[in-house]
Parts: sequence; C-alpha cells; structure tokens
Amino acid sequence: MTTDTRLAFAHPEERSIASASADPRDRISLRDHVVEVEIGAFQKERGHKQRVMFNVVVEVQPVTQPLNDDVDRILSYDRITEAIATELAAERLNLLETLAERLAERILAEPQAMRVFVRIEKLDIGPYKLGVEIVRSRAEAALRVMGSDGEESAVHPLVVHFDNATIAQPDLSARIDALVGRGAPVIFTVGLPEFDRPVTGHRPTQRRIDLLAIEQNAWSLAARDARCVVVATRTEIDWAIKRGRSVVWAPSKMVLDAVDGPKSADPVALALWLAEGMAASGIVVHGNVAVPAGSRVPVERA
Repeated sequence: MTTDTRLAFAHPEERSIASASADPRDRISLRDHVVEVEIGAFQKERGHKQRVMFNVVVEVQPVTQPLNDDVDRILSYDRITEAIATELAAERLNLLETLAERLAERILAEPQAMRVFVRIEKLDIGPYKLGVEIVRSRAEAALRVMGSDGEESAVHPLVVHFDNATIAQPDLSARIDALVGRGAPVIFTVGLPEFDRPVTGHRPTQRRIDLLAIEQNAWSLAARDARCVVVATRTEIDWAIKRGRSVVWAPSKMVLDAVDGPKSADPVALALWLAEGMAASGIVVHGNVAVPAGSRVPVERA
C-alpha cells in the first residue's frame, strides 16, 4: 500500500502529524466516539437511529503559560463532545458532509483551535463503514459577507508587511495602488521604528513598549497615504473588509487580548499571526526581513 493510500485510511491523528508544518501544534484527539442518531438522505434511513462514529483531532496553540492543572487554560475534550451533541441536536441532517462542516466550524470557534480533522462514519449501513473526512483550519475560516445578489461569499483579505525603507520610498502610493488593485481588501502591517526605544530588561513590559512603537510606525504610514487608516480591533478590521477598504493594523489590543496570542513583538511574526486569524489569501512581505517558518498562509516577497 502506498504512503498516500495508507494515510488516506489512517486515523486523523496520523494525517495531522504527516501534514504538520515546521512549527507543529499541540494536538488533542477524540477516538471512536459512537452516537446513535437519525441521519441520512435515503427513505430507509428515516424514522430510526443508526450508529455514527466520530474521530476528531484538533491542533491547538501550545500553552506558553503555566497550566497550574487548571482545565480553563486548555481546550477541554468535553468541548469536542459538546460540539458534536450540539450539532446533532440542532436539526436532522441528510449528509455527513454537512455535519462535518458544521462540527469543524464550531470547534474552530474555540480560541485555542487552529486546525481540525473530522472523520464521521456510519456503522450500520452494511458489513463496512461509510464516511467522510475533512480538514479545516482557522486560516480557511474566512469572513463571510452578503453580496448584492443576497448570497453570502467568503472574503480573504491580503496582509502586506512594510519595512521602514518601503514606507520611506517616494513611490509608496504607487505600491499601495498596485496592492489594492489586486481586488482584495488589504491589511497593512509595519515593523518597529528606527528610533531608540526604552529597554526595560523585563519581558512583559518590553513587549508592551515594542507593540506601542509598532503602532507609532503605523501612524507614520498613515501620514504618508490617506487610504491607510489605523485600526486596533477585530471589529474595525471586519467592518473595513466587509466594505472592501484597506487599513493599517495597530496590534496592541488584539495581541494583548488574545488568549493564546503571540508572546513576542516580532513584527513579521505578528503579521503572520494576523494573516492566519483573518483567513488571508496571502501575505506580501517587503524588505529584507526574516520570515518565521511554518506559516499556514502563502508568503510572497515583494
């Protein structure tokens, strides 16, 4: 049996490990969880229950703070079984595919969840199992907006990181024209300014100082082009994206409020974190800056 075929029928945990990036996540798993439920598109499946088996693997952000044996600091296994019970109780479904999509979406709404593997199988159809398996990530959980035709559509913004040299270029507005001209809303991010910053020797306070310095640089970019409106919250970003507008990200609030956000103030790492959280179509990096390995969003160097 070839590797691809073996992995196709392997447990989702093996698939998760095989497709891990350079910075693999922690994983929690639910194996062989069997529930009796009425589901199916055929008439013979209506009016009685059948056994359905769930195998779920969730990749989560590694916990960087002491756990103190506190269940509230982790994504509990109960959240997975509760998600299954909630989706099964919501309505009768015809398709396992629909159930898998809804279950993945619900699990990815958990702050720690970054990628989820969902396998659902019917056990009572015959002398075999029939099922579906999907993989979804937070980077694919795009913002959904209502189009003029009344239909929902997914919006994947473009994240663009400017280094200081790019911000100072006389052709900055032309560069912004070209980026906005790609057709997707653009979220601009910037690096640390070149002026000296206080050095505290204390990691938490230094992180706050560096985040505030990045925000000063964001306002410097805003002064160069009127389209570069500085925003600080997810609500402001969502509002702009839904209207096709471009913004500059001031990171302090979102980073400090995040349950498992980035622990450093490295500007490019912050930009990658934002790109993944916003389900960006990609990130364009300007300047000679180091890009951390393991991005789940396509990286393009300008």
